[in-house]
Amino acid sequence: MKKILVTGALGQIGSELVDKLREIYGSSNVIGTDIRKKEEAAEEGPFEIVDVMDGKHLNSVAKEYQVDTIMHLAALLSAKAESFPRVAWDLNMGGLINALEVAKELNLQFFTPSSIGAFGPSTPKDNTPQDTLQRPTTMYGVNKVAGELLADYYFQRFDVDTRGVRYPGLISYVAPPGGGTTDYAVEIYYEALKNKAYTSYIREGTYMDMMYMPDALNAIIQLMEADPDKLTHRNAFNISAMSAAPEDFAKAIQKYIPEFALSYSIDPIRQKIADSWPNSLDSTAAIEEWGFKAEYDLDKMTKDMLEKIEAKEK
Repeated sequence: MKKILVTGALGQIGSELVDKLREIYGSSNVIGTDIRKKEEAAEEGPFEIVDVMDGKHLNSVAKEYQVDTIMHLAALLSAKAESFPRVAWDLNMGGLINALEVAKELNLQFFTPSSIGAFGPSTPKDNTPQDTLQRPTTMYGVNKVAGELLADYYFQRFDVDTRGVRYPGLISYVAPPGGGTTDYAVEIYYEALKNKAYTSYIREGTYMDMMYMPDALNAIIQLMEADPDKLTHRNAFNISAMSAAPEDFAKAIQKYIPEFALSYSIDPIRQKIADSWPNSLDSTAAIEEWGFKAEYDLDKMTKDMLEKIEAKEK
């Protein structure tokens, strides 16, 4: 990677990934794009307003900046996708195939993330294998499975250098939650510092895989820099750092805020989504094929989240 275009650059992952990439590859070599613009997003490097549904415009921007890599992050997330399934299909699939077409025409390296949402109730729940049954029951999940297959197709049919990971729930102090099922794992830290209490919309005992954003960003860069000859799977690598339920976050927080209290008011839509996802993922393929390793466990992440949010809110 030498010159990189990022779609969805103002989203949960993109807002931090663009900064990380600019640190490594140089500010002028990372082009952030999104459907809207924030002035601060353009302060450190090039930024363009691009609707990924407009494939011609996406192509022209990629040509203008002579990029060699597209990181396609623009998407509607799980909970929002259930509220607007047709919109989710149009954006998540239409945007993806437009980006893949640009990569094919311009011979670009290509990254797009999948998700634990690509699994369903019939998938093995614990230590979910890399290659297993995928029958999701959400529109977001259907999009992700279709996206995994589409990325594989563009590699096999057109020799596009496609790569991707299956993200667990992502936790960050930088970007606000964006309509995902695991957003409680971000909100809980803000509420712990502000109110010493949090009401979870996810039921006690609901385990899901999670990952701290620094590990998520490093995984992208590590995978994209990996030797292609060693990538047996190429797309949709399982990666994980921790499997946790709401009460696990509460216990970790109570080490620093002993009076913190957790209560529950279940959101049936997001609970149903969470129940359909795995409890934990087997990351063996990512470890063996490109050396994936998470640096943050729940305790280390909790300490860092609380410190960073406290500093941010001052």
